[in-house]
Amino acid sequence: MTQETSHAQKTPAVLFVCSKNGGKSQLAAGLMKQLAGAAVTVYSAGTKPGKSLNPQAVDSLTELGIDITGEHPKPVTDEVLETVDAVIILGTEAKLEPHEGTRFDVWETDEPSERGIEGMERMRLVRDDIKARVQKLYAELTGP
Repeated sequence: MTQETSHAQKTPAVLFVCSKNGGKSQLAAGLMKQLAGAAVTVYSAGTKPGKSLNPQAVDSLTELGIDITGEHPKPVTDEVLETVDAVIILGTEAKLEPHEGTRFDVWETDEPSERGIEGMERMRLVRDDIKARVQKLYAELTGP
């Protein structure tokens, strides 16, 4: 068996984390699922999971034909941390210890509210920033 075929059998897995798992990490997970299909296993979680998803985050993905209405905020678990190849923390609120042998990135995402941009306009900018990062990550996870 060549190294190439053994590599092809292992589907890369990524965990997107934010503090509440209601907005940014859900956006990233939804965008990656749409882009990657079955090529990447996608998880999302929060360090302090909220009670529900951010409705604007849900709506901003719906605009792109992505339905995450069945999702809900989930905690980060050791089980998932041990499964994934990459942990991506979105924003600066969520704190997590790096897991040995796992890629660990912090994405300081665009925060339009600091420029006075709120509501759906804000959420679209956040979504589009995350989408560009997800596309780059997808290429890295599935590339040669």
